[in-house]
Amino acid sequence: MSGYRYGEYHDGPDPLAPPYDVRAALDEMGDAILSGSTPMSALRDLLRRGLPGAPDRRGLDDLLKEIRRRRRELRERGRLDGTLERARALLDKAIGQERAELFPDPSDEARMREAELDTLPDDTASAIRSLSDYQWRSQAARQTYEELRDLLRREVLDSQFRGMREALANPDPAAMERVREMMTALNDMLDRDARGEHTQEDFDRFMGEYGDMFPEQPRNLEELVDILARRAAATQRMLASLTPEQRAELAGLIDQTLEQAGLSEQMRRLGESLYARRPDLAWNTPERLSGENPMGMGDAVTALEELSDLTQLEAALRQDYPGARLDDVDEAAIRRALGRSAVDDMEALKQIERELEQQGYLRRQRGKLELTPKAVRRLGETALRRVFASLDSGRRGDHDQRDAGAAGELTGSSRPWRFGDEQPLDVVRTVVNGVRRGTGRDGGGVRLSVDDFEVAETERRTAAAVCLLVDLSYSMALRGTWAAAKQTALALQALVASKFPQDAVQIVGFSNYARVLAPDELAGLDWDMVQGTNLHHALLIAGRHLDRHPDFEPVVLVVTDGEPTAHLLRNGRSAFEWPPSAETLELTLAEVDKMTRRRATLNIFMLAADERLKDFVDEVARRNGGRVFSPSADRLGEYVVSDFLRARRAR
Repeated sequence: MSGYRYGEYHDGPDPLAPPYDVRAALDEMGDAILSGSTPMSALRDLLRRGLPGAPDRRGLDDLLKEIRRRRRELRERGRLDGTLERARALLDKAIGQERAELFPDPSDEARMREAELDTLPDDTASAIRSLSDYQWRSQAARQTYEELRDLLRREVLDSQFRGMREALANPDPAAMERVREMMTALNDMLDRDARGEHTQEDFDRFMGEYGDMFPEQPRNLEELVDILARRAAATQRMLASLTPEQRAELAGLIDQTLEQAGLSEQMRRLGESLYARRPDLAWNTPERLSGENPMGMGDAVTALEELSDLTQLEAALRQDYPGARLDDVDEAAIRRALGRSAVDDMEALKQIERELEQQGYLRRQRGKLELTPKAVRRLGETALRRVFASLDSGRRGDHDQRDAGAAGELTGSSRPWRFGDEQPLDVVRTVVNGVRRGTGRDGGGVRLSVDDFEVAETERRTAAAVCLLVDLSYSMALRGTWAAAKQTALALQALVASKFPQDAVQIVGFSNYARVLAPDELAGLDWDMVQGTNLHHALLIAGRHLDRHPDFEPVVLVVTDGEPTAHLLRNGRSAFEWPPSAETLELTLAEVDKMTRRRATLNIFMLAADERLKDFVDEVARRNGGRVFSPSADRLGEYVVSDFLRARRAR
């Protein structure tokens, strides 16, 4: 038997932790959705703020602040021309030491050497190249010149391979030969991969021999290419960020150093391969650093590489592009830029997004984020809780009619089961009936027949056909009442579904036309940017709903902020006119009269103090006998729900 050892998990969150309960997250999203935001905007706002009830976890805004702080630090770290400046200083020092050695010598040879030094090119790279075959008289000057060449070799290689500077701190021919062998093996591996002949075993063999030269420890060739390409692109950006004179000098130093090290051809091959594989990187985009301290070439490339990572990471974390998801954010980039704790914070945010979909609250349709019916029910319950929180307990109540029948609270009595009954079975009385009838015992059990079954009686509740007509016109958004209207519709939908499931509820939205609104589209619903308040069409649709339920008690509620300005023509088109035409008012009031003949009382919730609207609703109340309310937007839900409950109790 194999042995097993268990210990504490040290790398990140507990992998065995239960799924994150996203109901609190959905409630926070609901605050924004019920105020008029889209589900996508509400989710983005939630992720920006961070986990509800988890102050130790950072949201996207906190991570973005950290990224901007790091970018500011990198930009102020130093200048990019540090290697060039140091190379010039060492060259001047070597020349000065050589002149000091030649000055006391009165020979013609000494004067000729001085003349040769006087005619050196001003360009640093050209001067170093001219001195490559110079026979130094001064031992100190020779050592300074070798120090200069070692500096360039370390910095140039470090700009291409992170950490190479430390590996070549004390270079010897064998070390440089190993670098050349690594470069050859790397290019050969890239060529085999381009032909489709590369295997993971090839990569493992390469890393087994040269892995100490790659402190990032890539796991496969793709990761290695990404590491090298990002650094090569940063080197190109560093050169592009210098002045033309500085760029020419440093490029000359790089070419000369690689040529002297025998790496020129291999580096050219590598650069072409990396560019072909990652042309998407910003290879020649200049970057400005404002620091005063000169940086070496390797450090400058590292700073630019980190700046590029931070820039790309900031764009991903802003999530402001179509179809954005947190799964698009590269975990490796987060780890490189902000550390392990930021990876855990990001994983917690990703978990919210995933769980909202996996637990059935959100779904994506053609790149658009939508609420599911389950989420709409939850938001409706939230809206209803808010409404009831503002109601006095004395204003709450039920509307039960005590009678045996369809649905409601248990009365304590039972009756024989009939086909079609939906009441719960009375198990005790059913079994007792079987025992009393002696319909058969089998091994101590009781055999039941159809005649034995009884159901528990409940209080009968009157069923209502409920119509809520909600104005969707542009003026609702202008007056800031649309969010309250949507919240009210959700609350009423939740109330009917939870407390009065026998009721038939229909919510109708109307602007230039009217339409029936499905429960699952209420939360994401937006106002219509059109002209027209077609209450005539809305009453037509509501009337058909009432006619389909002739035995139900009719309840009609209208939420609007304007008088009717549109009506439906015989050909089905909408006719708009403002001020309202006489035909619009006549047709609308005709539908009001039809509602009156159906015994349907129209209660109107008026969200504006317009004189024309007051005159219209007063006429509706006179014809129909309904009531008129003028609530503020923040109390609309309370008024509508209270009136609905009052109407149901009265019935």
